[in-house]
Amino acid sequence: MLRPLATLLAVILLCSSCAAEVSEPDAAVQAGYGADSGEKVTLPLTEAIAKLPVAPEVSSGYEREKFNHWVDADGDCQDARAEVLLEESRKKARGRCEVTRGDWFSAYDDVTLKRPGGLDIDHMVALKEGWESGAHAWSDEEREAYANDLGDPRALIAVTAATNRSKGDQDPADWMPDAAAYHCRYAADWVAVKIRWSLFADRAEKAALEDIASGCDNPEITVRLAQVNPPPSDAASSEPSGEPSGEPSGEPGRDDPRFDTCAKAITEGYGPYRKGRDPEYDWYRDGDKDGSVCDS
Repeated sequence: MLRPLATLLAVILLCSSCAAEVSEPDAAVQAGYGADSGEKVTLPLTEAIAKLPVAPEVSSGYEREKFNHWVDADGDCQDARAEVLLEESRKKARGRCEVTRGDWFSAYDDVTLKRPGGLDIDHMVALKEGWESGAHAWSDEEREAYANDLGDPRALIAVTAATNRSKGDQDPADWMPDAAAYHCRYAADWVAVKIRWSLFADRAEKAALEDIASGCDNPEITVRLAQVNPPPSDAASSEPSGEPSGEPSGEPGRDDPRFDTCAKAITEGYGPYRKGRDPEYDWYRDGDKDGSVCDS
């Protein structure tokens, strides 16, 4: 079977630990989406971006093996990759347990393929990005559910292997699809997955999403929230991305996910960061108000 049964099983998996966690605050409510896990939220894109909580990424501890992916959740011999290929083929795909032929359109680069060998199944929000944005606090079962999410067609998408590997684990601040006409859809789908799984964003990512959305028609996105372990209550906030924070230039940068100080950033070849040009500017406080940080 395709996604209907897989979706049901995914819901069962996601909710299997609900009873044990009733005393925990709900991650989605904490993030300000106004709904509990399992419920739907509908928001205009700009409002959805505004509600994304902001926090520095957690870069340590990630291993791809911590996300058990491409499982056959419903035991029909079709793993999650095959389910996506069967679902997204524009004509009935050939093959059952192993998909051998179909008709796929790679939205990232406007390429059509007939054979699956040239396709990757992209996690819209990459596994490493998910880890850095909240999944580090999840159970193994929650990470497996995320890695094989057939409950929302935006979570997994068939695209050319070349463009998927070009993307890697980058967020919209560092990578966008070649197909410019797809940018608004890409941003909306990215935000939908982040909301679904109660993931936070870093400042540069949120600023990039705001910039992309400013050129879109502000579509509404509807998301059913997954059940996941909430992040610590002080780990993220939904404060606007443009508000400077952190310590004075040269002092510890609390929002910089890579370096503790400007000195370390400069040593590694980063900086200076200019106001209005570089998202990293907002990670530090501009002590002398000259519109530049990490410049000496």
